Amino acid sequence: MRLSTSARRGVGALLTLSLAGAGGCGGPADEAETVTPTTVRVLVRDINIRAEGVDCAGTGPYLYFHHRAAFRLLDPAGVALVTGTLPAGTAVAAFAEDLAVERVPTYCEFAVPVRVPQRAGYRLEVAGRPPLDLTPDSSEGPALVAVVPA
Repeated sequence: MRLSTSARRGVGALLTLSLAGAGGCGGPADEAETVTPTTVRVLVRDINIRAEGVDCAGTGPYLYFHHRAAFRLLDPAGVALVTGTLPAGTAVAAFAEDLAVERVPTYCEFAVPVRVPQRAGYRLEVAGRPPLDLTPDSSEGPALVAVVPA
């Protein structure tokens, strides 16, 4: 079946309007929000005696900081931006001084790479506990940092 010239024009006009309508519905609210890669770093000051660099978890009152503990990265309004589980922590020396021994007082550091939208602030909730305020820090690359206890 062949369409007349006026029918083809009508179909073409309808197609153009439908495509324009589909393309014109979007706007800034429909566009994906820009996210930035950063690392959430939590230093658990449990002062345990360990070899530097070994896997660790929080001890004493910080047992909830461990490999596979659920976390939520929140914006100031409490909206979850990222959810996941913590990796194993890494023992870092509590003192800069070389104590000349294999095992030293350490803190357990958890580092989680994330991608986050820009917000005025961020908080980290671990294992359903009250959220910790995170502070931006660029000393070792882009990071959001918390120290427990604060």
